Amino acid sequence: MNAYRYPIMLIALMLVLIFSIPAQADKFTDTVNVYKKSESVQPFFKNAYGYAVFPTIGKAGIGIGGAYGKGQVYKGGNVTGETSLMKATIGFQLGAQAFSEIIFFQDKRAYNEFTSGEFEFDAAASAVVVTAGVQGKAGTQGATAGASAGPATGKQVKASYHKGMAVFVHIKGGLMFEATIGGQKFSFKAK
Repeated sequence: MNAYRYPIMLIALMLVLIFSIPAQADKFTDTVNVYKKSESVQPFFKNAYGYAVFPTIGKAGIGIGGAYGKGQVYKGGNVTGETSLMKATIGFQLGAQAFSEIIFFQDKRAYNEFTSGEFEFDAAASAVVVTAGVQGKAGTQGATAGASAGPATGKQVKASYHKGMAVFVHIKGGLMFEATIGGQKFSFKAK
């Protein structure tokens, strides 16, 4: 029975974390507006072919962990489909965290690759963290260029595309300690 206690506690903690965040009338618009406030993200909204938005991704782990979230894919400002993210990890990890994520597609090729049905990020890629005054490199198995800590003024570091995609993450809450190996897998369903 003790062998099942930790996985059950992990699942319960992840569910509490995900569902304790207040529901909003239009969570996708609200999430996009959070990213539009960041100076380093604004150019991507002007120049990207499209993007995928995940308002809330829940992540938890104790030795073995995972993350899950649902999102929408946009092209030309219009919703083209729904997407989901699943991530499995193994390694040193303890805690739970909720965050939002946005993935920009530089061109039609990157958009088509992501919306082909099943897409996975390579393990060497990372995401730029967008916060109130700090920006850093966070391992989410996403594809972007790296960034370093920004000044306390809230000015963000300039980011760029990597293999046609740029990933930004906004931490919502929780605490996660991790040194893990894992992959992020996405599915897409056209509307």
